[in-house]
Amino acid sequence: AFVLGVGSIYAVLLTHFEYMAQHMFFLNRLQHMVMHHVGPFLVALSWPGETLYRGMPAPLRRVFDPPALHRVMRIVQQPALAGVLFAGLICLWLVPAVHFRAMIDHRLYDVMNWSMVVDGLLFWFLVLDPRPAPAARTSFAVRMIVTVAVMFPQIIAGSALTFSTRTLYSYYDLCGRLYPSLGALVDQHLGGAIVWIPSAMMSSIAFMLILNNIRLNEERTAAEEVETDDARNVVFASRWTGR
Repeated sequence: AFVLGVGSIYAVLLTHFEYMAQHMFFLNRLQHMVMHHVGPFLVALSWPGETLYRGMPAPLRRVFDPPALHRVMRIVQQPALAGVLFAGLICLWLVPAVHFRAMIDHRLYDVMNWSMVVDGLLFWFLVLDPRPAPAARTSFAVRMIVTVAVMFPQIIAGSALTFSTRTLYSYYDLCGRLYPSLGALVDQHLGGAIVWIPSAMMSSIAFMLILNNIRLNEERTAAEEVETDDARNVVFASRWTGR
């Protein structure tokens, strides 16, 4: 999952696909879907943090050790703020004026793309944490609520684009469309569907994975209790048998 996640982000950011995403709105939405949802989701699902940290050279470890960095992580991974950032960044970059500026300014364009990757990683690592609280930052119930809550802004934004009767993103007409036969409105409708449907599906999958993590933790706890009871029985029996 880790290799697939990193590979998918690489494929849409550092290959010819990025050029294509700069010339069609629906490809741009597909690029952001991979950067913000699919890639970070797969990386978080593999839960690679401890393994990566152990394999890092000492100088690189020190980059991730400062207390200030951990304080920032605790702030941005508060459930309410994490949900607002996750859905809010998608909606922010979809605002026509903001999107136009980001596409013509290479510095803002990089900020837009990497903000998608970083925010996606922060959010999915929060909700897909397989551990119960307090080892995790929040409880399973709160994670399920946040996962469902972020669906609705994306559904609203995606459906608004899908059913829009006027074009909103003039940049793609100015730069030249990769597929001229695909009209601007159709391109926008396809992009809206990508914002709308896959995002809801990803939240649904995450919700089911959280439920599965709850089941696994309950089974683990039950097994530990049985082992503890068995150990107590052995100690109690030894008092009578002398063994």
